[in-house]
Amino acid sequence: MGDLLVELARRLVDEPDAVRVEQVEGDDGALVFRLHVAESDVGKVIGRQGRIARALRTVVRAGGPNAGRRLQLEIVG
Repeated sequence: MGDLLVELARRLVDEPDAVRVEQVEGDDGALVFRLHVAESDVGKVIGRQGRIARALRTVVRAGGPNAGRRLQLEIVG
């Protein structure tokens, strides 16, 4: 899932080398993917009215049943 997020985000931003994904445990036992992008690219990853961020979160959540746990996405600039 992390590799997929990196690939999708790199296609959206101006600085693809700054894109990376970090996996951490959430407070409720969920696996949280933190998508790090350059400060200037945060708006591009979020999209107008949050449409792109919502789509990325949907992709991440869809992988949850296969992973056997809940998955979440955070976008960090």
